[in-house]
Amino acid sequence: MNSEGSLGNEVYNGNASHCNSGSSIGIGCSSDANNSGHSANKRKGIREQDECDSNNCEQSTRIISSESRSNGEEEGEEYSYSSSTDVGTSNKTAMTNCSSGDEMEDLVSGEPKDMLSINQRNKLTKEGYKIIGSHSAVKLCRWTKSHIRGRGGCYKHTFYGIISYQCMEATPSLACANKCVFCWRHHKNPVGTKWKWNKDNAESIVEQSVKKHQGMIKELKGVQSVISERFTNGMNIRHCALSLVGEPIMYPDINKLIDELHKRKISTFLVTNAQFPEELKKLHKVTQLYISIDAPNKEALRNIDRPLFKDYWERYITCIKILKTRKERSVFRFTLVKEYNMMCEEILGYSKLIELGSPDFIEIKAVTYCGSSEGYQLTMKNIPWHEEVYQFAFHLINSKQVLSDIYEITCEHKHSCSILIAKRVFKINNKWCTWINYEKFHLLVKEKKDFTAIDYCLETPSWALIGAPERGFNPADQRVYTKGKNKVKNVNVNIPIENDASKGGAP
Repeated sequence: MNSEGSLGNEVYNGNASHCNSGSSIGIGCSSDANNSGHSANKRKGIREQDECDSNNCEQSTRIISSESRSNGEEEGEEYSYSSSTDVGTSNKTAMTNCSSGDEMEDLVSGEPKDMLSINQRNKLTKEGYKIIGSHSAVKLCRWTKSHIRGRGGCYKHTFYGIISYQCMEATPSLACANKCVFCWRHHKNPVGTKWKWNKDNAESIVEQSVKKHQGMIKELKGVQSVISERFTNGMNIRHCALSLVGEPIMYPDINKLIDELHKRKISTFLVTNAQFPEELKKLHKVTQLYISIDAPNKEALRNIDRPLFKDYWERYITCIKILKTRKERSVFRFTLVKEYNMMCEEILGYSKLIELGSPDFIEIKAVTYCGSSEGYQLTMKNIPWHEEVYQFAFHLINSKQVLSDIYEITCEHKHSCSILIAKRVFKINNKWCTWINYEKFHLLVKEKKDFTAIDYCLETPSWALIGAPERGFNPADQRVYTKGKNKVKNVNVNIPIENDASKGGAP
């Protein structure tokens, strides 16, 4: 396997390029005045005005301070958690794009009601969500459909051995405490700072989620190139990504839901936006726990995540500290947005957060463009190339000696512009072990043993490693191009099914 330095020259036509302040990290970072000025305007003087129906909510305007962002914590700033949940003026201004209709419901006193209005339910249903009860949902991931057709799995398949065609994407809480600018749900879900809605039974949510997911799999029967054996196995759900939309740990019975999934031998990847530290402390062990690291400092976090909590930064830092104390596999997830959160001068701020949380893995992924809508601000110019994602990863782990001693770039999934950085402790006998032994995990949970991330790791296949010619695409599948000169039409897929469990995937 090539080292990062050689990879930079051989794969990406140049090692990590020198970055100048005010420029986004990427290929050919330059000090061009126009580029720097444009980025500075994005960073320092953004005025966000979202057109809202005055009958539904007040139009809000936020002018971000013209002072430059800091490189992390401010001098003398205490990293502590304030228990206050007051929603102040700054919180209200964060609730832009009120098209979903019920986004201030957590501010209204009274008896609990259903989380979703009829309008919200209709919008989410129209976009393919299968609503469960009053506050949960599932949706079929495009990578599940791709993998069941033998056209490749998602980056989690490459990095961790997830079998994408046996993966269910779900949430027990459609509500969230942020309104992130890059949210690919286009802000059609409700928001809130605490649970004030009717609560559905955890066992019922899991049962209905499984049934509705299986129903969506059944709809693929007869679709061209669907592999019959994968179609059959796809009905047997082995993994749940609790990251569909909203904030899963807002759901009061999240631990009961996790336990129910594990009873069914369904592994769990849970993603939190780091705004609920008390809930995070009480969370039962999951297979892999994520924190979304969207910005390196307070002002940037306000700009990108548009949080409702007044003490959003303190909550963010406290959650990062809590992650360090957890014993299951932990991940920092970076979603890179050009001109928003991948500036050269922000690297040191990110490195401080990594030292604070000490995650086992760092996922760095380019934001996915989701088309235009009233509530979605991004354009294609905000989407990084895969090479730029790699450059960011390289600069990040080499920004401090302490990081380069602990972490190494390990895997890539070029198709989704994703890079994985792992702690060197997962390099066992000179072989990377980023994949998960799911059977071992379920056994450890069942026996109620105190275990760590190393206890259920598994060797990573060579095709998933950085520098491999496959670039993270499983050679057991067939890449199908639908655009450009490589476009393939009417591909007949006849791929032998391998024993995925023997390579780390769930059976």
